[in-house]
Amino acid sequence: MTTTTIESSVAHPKIASRAEWVAERKQLLTQEKEVTRLRDRVSAERRRLPMVKLDKEYVFDGPEGKKSLGDLFDGRTQLIVYHFMFDPSWDQGCTGCTGYVNALGDLSMLGQRNTSMVLISRAPLAKLEAYKKQKGWTLPWLSSFGSGFNYDFHVTLDAAVAPVEYNFKEQDPSHQGEAHGLSVFFRIGEDIFHTYSAYARGVEGLTNSYSLLDVTPYGRQEDWEDSPAGWPQKPTYG
Repeated sequence: MTTTTIESSVAHPKIASRAEWVAERKQLLTQEKEVTRLRDRVSAERRRLPMVKLDKEYVFDGPEGKKSLGDLFDGRTQLIVYHFMFDPSWDQGCTGCTGYVNALGDLSMLGQRNTSMVLISRAPLAKLEAYKKQKGWTLPWLSSFGSGFNYDFHVTLDAAVAPVEYNFKEQDPSHQGEAHGLSVFFRIGEDIFHTYSAYARGVEGLTNSYSLLDVTPYGRQEDWEDSPAGWPQKPTYG
């Protein structure tokens, strides 16, 4: 008979029999399913959010030259923008945002579902290109340097342009400087609409195709979803 000794100084969950573990695991599973169903209901409500037509044109610097916000859709209907913290005076990007991009999985499903994704930062393009090469990233990364884009979507906060609109952010209102976030846009012809933004911990779990699609107007585009009539949908495994 083998006896396992656990040092009392090591913090650990309580020790139980297999039967006790199964019983408690089933109780937790009930709560986990409640969370999943709640998340589905919240996503259904998100797909019904109204959208706001943009009345301003934005121009960004990219490796291939100047790009409009419409260009970033790359011919698709939906666009996800991750607001990567990179102040123009910095030589390195935000460590937290770096961790976010490193955590991104295979995003090929986004393109298959009519959705593009890009990174946008306020630092000049040369700094973004150098950091991108250093990290080995391939996701498109544009510079909003000299543009009001970061200010309008409240990811650059300073005394000159104080946030007055997005006070729902989970962020210290006294914070100044760069912030991270994620915004979603929708295109109808030449018209572009803002549909959603999230900040702080509202972004940290959006690192895979499904979670990113969940914050777009069309969602995952699967037939089990509660979506408005006319939304594109297909069988989950079809």
